[in-house]
Amino acid sequence: MTDALKRLSDEGVAIWLDDLSRKRLNSGNLAELVQHKHVVGVTTNPTIFQKAIGGGDSSYDGQLRDLAVRKVTTDEAVRMITTSDVRDAADVLRPVYDASNGRDGRVSIEVDPRLAHETAATVAEAKQLWWLVDRPNVFIKIPATKAGLPAIAEVIGKGISVNVTLIFSLDRYKAVMDAYLTGLEAAKAKGLDLSQIESVASFFVSRVDTEIDKRLDKVGGEAKDLRSKAALANARLAYQAYEEVFGSVDGKTAGGERWRALEAAGAKPQRPLWASTGVKDPALPDTLYVTELVAPGTVNTMPEATLDATDDHGVVTGGTIVPNYADAKAVMDAIAAAGVDYDDVVQVLEDEGVEKFEQSWNELLDTVTASLASFADEK
Repeated sequence: MTDALKRLSDEGVAIWLDDLSRKRLNSGNLAELVQHKHVVGVTTNPTIFQKAIGGGDSSYDGQLRDLAVRKVTTDEAVRMITTSDVRDAADVLRPVYDASNGRDGRVSIEVDPRLAHETAATVAEAKQLWWLVDRPNVFIKIPATKAGLPAIAEVIGKGISVNVTLIFSLDRYKAVMDAYLTGLEAAKAKGLDLSQIESVASFFVSRVDTEIDKRLDKVGGEAKDLRSKAALANARLAYQAYEEVFGSVDGKTAGGERWRALEAAGAKPQRPLWASTGVKDPALPDTLYVTELVAPGTVNTMPEATLDATDDHGVVTGGTIVPNYADAKAVMDAIAAAGVDYDDVVQVLEDEGVEKFEQSWNELLDTVTASLASFADEK
């Protein structure tokens, strides 16, 4: 074990766990990670819940049996189960939330992925989840689809804290930051306390390498030398865009006028969150998307395997993003010159991301439907 996680935290990177289950909660494992591995937040998604609830964990049986007796619908049952886990996780993390003045100690729960292309339904779902969990340290996750952008602005404008998910492109990330500012301006106009509104923007990392490397392999030749460089370059350029909007920690970049007016009213920056940080190519270092994305004011949400790998042998040094802006742009320019269509890549990734989460959600619904039927048949 190294002191890598502590060093990462000291460098201004908030360490979050990209996983949640009732078994993890009941065993005390989440509390242990908070206490011993510097974990200060939790993210969930439909795939994580499907794995937890559909994996045969008997700790869900009691609640499923009660829901079956009440004859609730499958959709209602899923929301009762998932919000229960998120509520309990939020309670575990409440001391972190209090100690960080609301910056960390957050747990994210996602709107129904089937609503990804419906603005009004996403807003309604976000309001319902915020009410159901009923904890100040929850994030409502909304995908950064075109329909999601106005929903993000509207939900933020209601004073609800948001984790914007499924961001792959730089242009879409800039639109997400704009939606955040628009929402804050609406909240300010309503007289809401801006200091109580938090947001993170989940910029996906490893999936970018997976898709672009596949295309570079098809090009062949020298293009293959660019393999496994796109994801880091893309993320680093996203952080550059973040600094242009919100300013830099060292004060060298002041941030935009819209942001400065909101900051003066008590608003907090929308932090970049590095998501999809588990390495998918076994030829790469398993801590690549952690140790190479170190900058203050960021979040890195990790699967437990990546968290353990970083703890075991990660080598963390400060400043692996800002000094590499020029190199990052050169990498992305070279990839474009090799014939890889960036706009097509990020659209494919967004479409696949929405589809995968919707598939997991449907599988979860099937699992819960079968469980409810089984318990309803008990004599």
